[in-house]
Amino acid sequence: MDNASRHIQLMDTTLRDGEQTQGVSFSPEEKVNLAKALLQQLKVDRIEVASARVSKGEMDAVCNINTWAQQQGLGDRIEVLGFVDHTKSVDWILQTGGRVINLLTKGSEKHCREQLGKTLEQHVAEILATVEYALAKGLQVNAYLEDWSNGYRNSPDYVYAMMDQLKDCGIRHFMLPDTLGVMSPDEVFDSLSDMTTRYPRQQFDFHPHNDYGLATANVMAAVRAGVSSVHCTVNCLGERAGNASLAEVSVVLRDKLGVELSIDESYLVQLSAMVESFSGKRVPANAPIVGADVFTQTAGIHADGDKKGGLYKTRLSPERFSRTRSYALGKMSGRASLAKNLEALGLSLSEENQKKVLARIVKLGDSKELITADDLPFIISEVLESKNYHHIKLLNCSVTSGLNLKSTVSIRVDVDGDIQHATGSGNGGFDAFIHAMNEVMASRHYVLPTLVDYEVRIPRGGHTNALTECVITWDCDGQEIKTRGVHSNQVFAGILATLRIVNLQLHERGQTQASTTTALVADSQG
Repeated sequence: MDNASRHIQLMDTTLRDGEQTQGVSFSPEEKVNLAKALLQQLKVDRIEVASARVSKGEMDAVCNINTWAQQQGLGDRIEVLGFVDHTKSVDWILQTGGRVINLLTKGSEKHCREQLGKTLEQHVAEILATVEYALAKGLQVNAYLEDWSNGYRNSPDYVYAMMDQLKDCGIRHFMLPDTLGVMSPDEVFDSLSDMTTRYPRQQFDFHPHNDYGLATANVMAAVRAGVSSVHCTVNCLGERAGNASLAEVSVVLRDKLGVELSIDESYLVQLSAMVESFSGKRVPANAPIVGADVFTQTAGIHADGDKKGGLYKTRLSPERFSRTRSYALGKMSGRASLAKNLEALGLSLSEENQKKVLARIVKLGDSKELITADDLPFIISEVLESKNYHHIKLLNCSVTSGLNLKSTVSIRVDVDGDIQHATGSGNGGFDAFIHAMNEVMASRHYVLPTLVDYEVRIPRGGHTNALTECVITWDCDGQEIKTRGVHSNQVFAGILATLRIVNLQLHERGQTQASTTTALVADSQG
């Protein structure tokens, strides 16, 4: 089928089918806010918001959604799942101010016979009675053929007979679910092509599930076969492996099939975050379109290619979804990755300093530290401040702390080639480290200078695993000197800042001794 200029409706069922996700239950207020965002911001065509006769809270939520939607002229786009119970579901929906019922019927002979204990004729008679009552009350009627995928495969004559008896009764959309997510794209295309060819005057929706990870591919096959609407949920919420992803479906249909959609893509990430927050179900960082990492280039060669000519950019650009591309910092980073991050921060460094900063980033990444662009100013400050003096090196350090207990530290250090061990205790890990260091340095007649100020911070918006910057101000014989340490553990950030002042002072002492020796030699020769 030619997809040019075809408009495909997207029906979002996050608020109904999405609640069948284990552990997910939206409050009435959350449902109202999500409904507003889905229709007004994201601009989906229809939303299914609840099942009839579930609970008082569900009724309150649907009432509030319908009141708002009718004020906005969107009442016909709010749908509620109802059951073949003649008047009960219809009356429930009417009480909420609803205008559309999605009637749940049995689309497979096995379900009809074993779950309902009825023949097709009995079931159809009850469906027609419910549809007639709903239409008489002014509701629009759509119908799910539950378990249609298995019904079509195992008993197609049942499906045909059901459609033959219902096709002219006033049902607007016949919604064909792959209830258990068992179909492949080829099966979807063949079966739906048959349905759309046999019943060309009917509007068919396809309702996929993702048990085989094929939901989005199956949506493509369904649209190619001629369906007019597809169902999906935000963040793939739904029973078992969930439903088709709204973000994936909307982007794939536009890019790969060229169909027209009502969706405003710039709100996909915002809606994803809202549903993530309300549902408590985290979105994987590598989830297409909405995942935290999907527009992050990790390999340095990719950053280099983008810098030289956008070689690793595609139609799937982050700007399209109100996002930005980032370049990861870590052991795989190259000069281009660093350059891209410096550019984003409005910073510039000499080539020599870029090499130093990159070496520090690679070293941190090699030790599995998580590095973000927000950490970069910390790393730059640390590297540029460093004079690379290594009179003392920390080889091992163990810090033990407990509630209402003194902290203890055990260290092993290399002082100009001499390996020393020491322990210390104190009021916290850093205090204990200072005591251990003074023990090591006592034989060298060195005592750490007085600490004037101690400041610890993480990047703005940083997470609990962010790099920590510690800046310590020392009183060195009346002169204040600041040293900086950067580490994901704030105690070790302080330790690194302390090692820096020790190395600085040992270097200065060595320089002074060398100058004194030179002067004495000169005097003796004079």
